[in-house]
Order: sequence, then structure tokens, then C-alpha cells
Amino acid sequence: MSDPQIIHAGCVLIGEAGLLIRGASGSGKSTLAREVVSRALQTGRFGRLVSDDRTRIEARHGRLVAEPVEPLNGCIEVFGLGIVRQSHEPAAVIRLVIDLCESLARYPGEQDGQVTLCGVMVPRIRMQAGAVSVDIAVACLSGVCDTVVTL
Repeated sequence: MSDPQIIHAGCVLIGEAGLLIRGASGSGKSTLAREVVSRALQTGRFGRLVSDDRTRIEARHGRLVAEPVEPLNGCIEVFGLGIVRQSHEPAAVIRLVIDLCESLARYPGEQDGQVTLCGVMVPRIRMQAGAVSVDIAVACLSGVCDTVVTL
């Protein structure tokens, strides 16, 4: 086990896979989290919020685990409405990290495909902040977009 860290991120659980969404304030973390959960539920998959805005992460038995932070557990920000209560899960094993960025290179470098958090290496994708990217997020979490073609 590692020392836990509290980071500026949200997390959702889709099926048995946790998706950690990082980005600056206003980059669309909460919106993407809500859209990914909604898409999962529409397609008959399990989808639920774990945390929003602040997330506790730590390594447990070689896996990265995310949990909500008090007093924000069960709360998510909805732009224009404020903070709303929502059912949530107490924890998720992170299978993918999405970093929402203001500017991206057209093609990712090798180093962009993974990130180490709390000593655990996790697959990562970088996406444009504010872009509609729910399809890409769900596909990557499902393993559909898990290869990079090098020409």
C-alpha cells in the first residue's frame, strides 16, 4: 500500500472499471463523468459516480484505487445548477486515466499512453478540454481503442 493522495479529479465506475478524469477547473471533468455514466446506462452497462472534483487515490495490492472525499461523496457539479446529490460507489479500481488538456499535440507521443500514480502504472489518454468526447472515453475504457498505429 502507498500513502493516499487527494487529487483534483473525478472518478466514475463503468462495469468493473474505474475511469479517473483529471483536468483544470472548468475543463469539463464533471460533464464528461455524467455523460460517460449516462452512456453506460443507456447501453445496459453499470455506470455510477465515485467522486467529483476531489478524489482520494492510493495503491492497494498493485492496483490504483479511487474513493470519494468527505464531504463531497455523493455530490457532483452540474454547470448552471450547482452541486447536486447523486448515488455513488464507495471505490473503484482505476483502469484508465483521462487528462483533459487545453492544448494537445496532433499525435500523442509514447509517453502519453500511460501515467504512474501512487507507484501504479495506468493507461492514459489525453483529450481536448471541453470537447464532446464521451464516445472516445467509453471506447477506450472498453478496450476498443487500445492500440496505436505507427506509420
